[in-house]
Amino acid sequence: MTKPGMSSVVERRLLVNYRVDPGAVASLLPPPLRPQLVNGWAVAGICLIRLGQARPSWLPGAFGLRSENAAHRVAVEWDDERGPVAGVYIPRRDSGSAVNVLVGGWLAPLRQHPASFDVRETRQSVHVAYTSRDRLTHVSVDVRSAEKFQGSALFGGLDQASEFFRQGSVGYSPGLRAGRLEGLELKTDAWRVQPVEIEAVSSSFFDDPERFSPGSATLDHALLMRDVRATWTPLPSLVRRSSPEAPAVSSVDLP
Repeated sequence: MTKPGMSSVVERRLLVNYRVDPGAVASLLPPPLRPQLVNGWAVAGICLIRLGQARPSWLPGAFGLRSENAAHRVAVEWDDERGPVAGVYIPRRDSGSAVNVLVGGWLAPLRQHPASFDVRETRQSVHVAYTSRDRLTHVSVDVRSAEKFQGSALFGGLDQASEFFRQGSVGYSPGLRAGRLEGLELKTDAWRVQPVEIEAVSSSFFDDPERFSPGSATLDHALLMRDVRATWTPLPSLVRRSSPEAPAVSSVDLP
């Protein structure tokens, strides 16, 4: 039986993005996923999202919950019967909401790790930091509003960056059922992002030299989304192949 979708308001969605050596990323991906490349780089990052009015779509917004959440993401591709499909792989999800952790599987059978968040936010600046309860993940990000998008080696402008991440609205994560990746699709008719200037970032995931050797993961840019209504729809599972094949890696060369 298909589970109902979830409605919410994305009160803040901060995407902190890295350009990464494709080989370093490929070793983290379960088959059938492969890195999606832009100008020869893999794209990975951290999504720091505060949801408001989150509830089953059939409930009024007044019954919704508010929560701070985080996800580590890698832009990926895989093949279905129509050909290549783009999305993101999310190896780790963390949440400051005990409800999300306890009943997060009502939407899709995904594992969320409990975490403590520290958030300080104005219209001009955002600070988000969190530490997971298992102490395996900690992140701290400070950004400030910017007049224009600049400094990225991945994208030549805000429109390119925005469209790339808009197309990556399908996300798959390790499921609670062995051998399966569980998916969610983000849908909104009000997609809009704004550039921000990165002041400081630390990440136990990207700063780990055993995962990413020096120089293989470089901070590229950050984007901010605020106050957008969105729905989240569960997708059919992907079956993880028991032995990886060697699919061709697609690359998008942007001017």
